[in-house]
Amino acid sequence: MNKILVVDDDPHIREVISFALEKANMSVTLASDGKQALESYNQSAVDLIVLDINMPEMDGLECCREIRKTSEVPILFLSSRDDEIDRILGLEIGGDDYVTKPFSPRELVARVNVILKRSQSNGVNNTSDAEIKLSYGRLQLDTEQHIIWWDDKEVALTATEFAMLLQLLKQPKRVFSREVIMDGAYQYNIHVSDRTIDSHIRHIRQKFVEVGCESIIETQHGVGYKLATCQ
Repeated sequence: MNKILVVDDDPHIREVISFALEKANMSVTLASDGKQALESYNQSAVDLIVLDINMPEMDGLECCREIRKTSEVPILFLSSRDDEIDRILGLEIGGDDYVTKPFSPRELVARVNVILKRSQSNGVNNTSDAEIKLSYGRLQLDTEQHIIWWDDKEVALTATEFAMLLQLLKQPKRVFSREVIMDGAYQYNIHVSDRTIDSHIRHIRQKFVEVGCESIIETQHGVGYKLATCQ
């Protein structure tokens, strides 16, 4: 059973999310602010955190920064403003996805399931070794451990970023439209904006720049994105 930490200062929203997740056979722990969330997270490991941004004591962004110092646990943000996307999904914050209030509990559960599916390997793995470890030039990716390296330097990606880069790596010469990338990274008929896809791509690029790769993903104007030639 997946363990989810739900953090929101509104007791009604906590109750709604908790009911929806438990109905989907997940175990839920509740927190009303960032400080309480950190205390709970440090006491017991969870598989994913649903984290509101605007809270007293310590807001969701600061809470995420603290968690990201030691963990890559998936984080789904709750936001009252769609224009916060770059801050939510940014390098400094490291969110995997976001849902804007007001939201559908069914959609929230679907997004949680998508992230969990990306970040976990459940049951018996019948994948061949060639499919587990992929490489293209100096880029290497291990699907079983969810680890990516450039020139033997590990690159820390969120579950969503990992899924996007894996999609590009499987067909390195193909140009992927935003719609195809969206379908590969998000399932259950979940729709996200082009801006969300672009934001994820931008952050992947920046993380690779930091380890010495100046171009990991190329833009094909009017078409989409493809993996850059990895020399």
